[in-house]
Amino acid sequence: MSPKGSSTIASHISSGPNKQVCRIEKVCLRDEVMTIVVADVVWIFDFDDMVPLYKTLAVNSVLEVDQKVLDSMCAKIAEELKKLDEKIADAEENLGESEVREAHLAKSLFYIRIGDKEKALEQLKVTEGKTVVVGKRMDLVFYTLQMGFFYMDFDLISRSIDKAKK
Repeated sequence: MSPKGSSTIASHISSGPNKQVCRIEKVCLRDEVMTIVVADVVWIFDFDDMVPLYKTLAVNSVLEVDQKVLDSMCAKIAEELKKLDEKIADAEENLGESEVREAHLAKSLFYIRIGDKEKALEQLKVTEGKTVVVGKRMDLVFYTLQMGFFYMDFDLISRSIDKAKK
């Protein structure tokens, strides 16, 4: 939480439930809390470059799009994807199968981290095709399951559990 507004909020909280707060103070406090939460949420998106989730929240009017922040995140993502693609190409040309798999896994985990569900699932399938060891395949199933829980995608959760049982 931002230190700027936390002392005011803390004073309201520390006064306890017995203090009567008039309605106008509640509205002001709510606005203050929302300002702090939105500022912290934007910082989190900027830190993790979660563009797809940021856009979803903007479309649903939870956040206002800050084009500067969005452009910055998109540039970071493009740069990281370029590095990951170079790593994959290098592994395919110069290294062995396990290094190729690890490079594809790194790209899968990147998509998971930024919250791009569709691309993450596609990349996980590519990674699965490069995976031989059963334990490593199970890790991929668990990554898929984790995404299912994050997005509350019950179909994906069910498919992942069925796949884990096999």
